[in-house]
Amino acid sequence: PGCAAPAGAAAGSQPAQGEITGWSAIRLSQAIQSREVSCTEVMSAYLAQIDRMNPKVNAIVSLQPRDGLMAQAAQRDEQLAAARRVGRAVGWMHGFPQAPKDLANTVGIPSTQGSPILKNYMPKADSIVVERARKAGAVLIGKTNTPEFGLGSHTYNAVFGTTGNAFDPGRSAGGSSGGAAVSLALNMLPVADGSDMMGSLRNPAGWNNVFGFRPSSGRVPYGPTSEVFMQQLGYEGPMGRSVADLAMLLSVQAGFDARTPLSIDQDPAQFTRPLQRDFKGVRVGWMGDFNGYLPMEPGVMQTCTQALKHFETIGCTVEAVQPEFDMKKLWSTWLVLRGFFVAGIAGGMYADPQLRAQMKPEAVWEVEQGLKLGAGDVYRASMDRSAWYQALARLYTRYDYLVLPSAQMLPFDAKLTWPRSIDGKPMDTYHRWMEVVVGGTLAGVPVLGVPAGFGPGGLPIGLQVMGPAQADLSVLQVGHAYEQASGYTRRRSPLLAA
Repeated sequence: PGCAAPAGAAAGSQPAQGEITGWSAIRLSQAIQSREVSCTEVMSAYLAQIDRMNPKVNAIVSLQPRDGLMAQAAQRDEQLAAARRVGRAVGWMHGFPQAPKDLANTVGIPSTQGSPILKNYMPKADSIVVERARKAGAVLIGKTNTPEFGLGSHTYNAVFGTTGNAFDPGRSAGGSSGGAAVSLALNMLPVADGSDMMGSLRNPAGWNNVFGFRPSSGRVPYGPTSEVFMQQLGYEGPMGRSVADLAMLLSVQAGFDARTPLSIDQDPAQFTRPLQRDFKGVRVGWMGDFNGYLPMEPGVMQTCTQALKHFETIGCTVEAVQPEFDMKKLWSTWLVLRGFFVAGIAGGMYADPQLRAQMKPEAVWEVEQGLKLGAGDVYRASMDRSAWYQALARLYTRYDYLVLPSAQMLPFDAKLTWPRSIDGKPMDTYHRWMEVVVGGTLAGVPVLGVPAGFGPGGLPIGLQVMGPAQADLSVLQVGHAYEQASGYTRRRSPLLAA
């Protein structure tokens, strides 16, 4: 509304707002750059979708004033016109409305991390992924909701409240990229960024029937931060409604940055190429619940096992396999390293009694676990982590990919802080119910979260597809083929039809 028809468009041929927000991100970029639609039309369509959907789920927070966003969109139209006059290309995300996850720093928009301590924090510099999205032409419209400090795979906090699942707002959206996954599922964003320490790109993707990718360690530079060598458990990556969209966003996010010396120096343009390839004879190892070690809610294993047939459809062979590793040791390794990192990051706030009183109990517990550790504890955990990597490396000599569920249960009641049991087995920590994701994190390998269909009650669940170190493109290729064969994402949220 209020926008002239794009150059070359026939009168009355403008797409409806709902059509624009339903396009893939690849289609949207093509439409903007060919001037089939203007950036102001795109912004208007997405803001209307947010007005319609966000009150039902609370996924996007810190939404910026409409007038300012429309002015930025108009500026993108002017920039595109100027670039076309001189034959210059614009970025793939030119004119895209984007809402970075609220763990990422954003100049001009509060970066609260879901914490009352930081509710008014205005960063002086963007995170690298935000910086790259802006350079590619995105317009930042707000943030996506996250648990406090990103801790826990359930998106609620004392600043903005709870994010509801895209398929049932009374259920958890997962986390910590819950707001991002729900925004994608309900067409409020074309693509989304997220971050992942303990399944935060994988579980919410599975629980909202979209895709989330935890890339190889170093693929997407994490920073700027004051510590650039130790923090290798949690970092950022892309989410999308399709693997192809996700890959294009990864092409924007990836690439070496001198501020993060461990980032991978490979051309990110590799992720813009077609993802089709032949998978005849490719070997997939199904790790499942690690021979009954992990408790699973009834329906999860059945739904995920049925999804494996789609790998066979594309030509893969699938067989059950188990790593030669003590899974109890893997969990204790996880507790040590996570406590060490969280204490390092949040220990300063914990040391101030007034700030500590504003931290959620789970954050306090994590810091206290970390403060109990000695140097020897951390080094031994790092050695055990290395042994786990080697155990997987041996499996990768026999299998091209390893697959397992992305969560041990279906989306639970959003009123809960965290599940206290799974199938009758008590959970002894606030995150034990997500133990299934720690293997991918500790190995530092690329892991793609893909939909696995719908379990009892019609709620979504997902799979993790793990590849060898730095085989990011290969993992995206098999995920793309699986997506085409499965067709799970053709089933959309009932909220979209309401």
